[in-house]
Amino acid sequence: MAAVAATNPSQLLPLELVDKCIGSRIHIVMKNDKEIVGTLLGYFLCVSEITPEGRRITKLDQILLNGNNITMLIPGGEGPEV
Repeated sequence: MAAVAATNPSQLLPLELVDKCIGSRIHIVMKNDKEIVGTLLGYFLCVSEITPEGRRITKLDQILLNGNNITMLIPGGEGPEV
C-alpha cells in the first residue's frame, strides 16, 4: 500500500504567499537590515535601514525586489514606526 503524504492546508509555499499578497499592503524584512513597506506590485512607500547612527527611512516611488535577499514577508504589515 502506497503511503500518501499528509499536507497541512494552513501552510503556504512561498510563491503561493506572494500570489495571495498581490495588491495588498505588505511588510518585507530583508537580510541586510532593511525593511520595506508598501503595496505588492504597486508602489513601495518606504525603506527602513538600520545604520550605526540609528534607523534611516527613505521614501521611494517604486522598487524592484530580488527574492534572494528577502528574509520574511508579512502580509498586512505596517512595518517599523516612522
